[in-house]
Amino acid sequence: MKLILAILSNDDSPAASNALNKNGFQVTKLATTGGFLRAGNTTLIVGCEDEKVQDAINIIGEYSSKRTEIVPSTASYDIGRYASFPVEVQVGGATIFVLNVEQFVKL
Repeated sequence: MKLILAILSNDDSPAASNALNKNGFQVTKLATTGGFLRAGNTTLIVGCEDEKVQDAINIIGEYSSKRTEIVPSTASYDIGRYASFPVEVQVGGATIFVLNVEQFVKL
């Protein structure tokens, strides 16, 4: 048995979790916050049999697209004050961890 932890954008999580549910996966959603943009993320927790891991990864990948956004930045120092200017960053996609499960108990 495996435990999948998938971190994806709040924008992508409803479609990904619905698709996982429709394909027989049970999903737990956690609200999380990313470090770089301090933006909200969702972490999906999925337990499944070893042979279904790739199916779950494929579904998550299908619904977590990468895209670019323009965000304000305060990285420039200009004559005694910080100058804010927009920066293009890549957002979306998914970071997925697959862990071995030694024991699973459902009460």
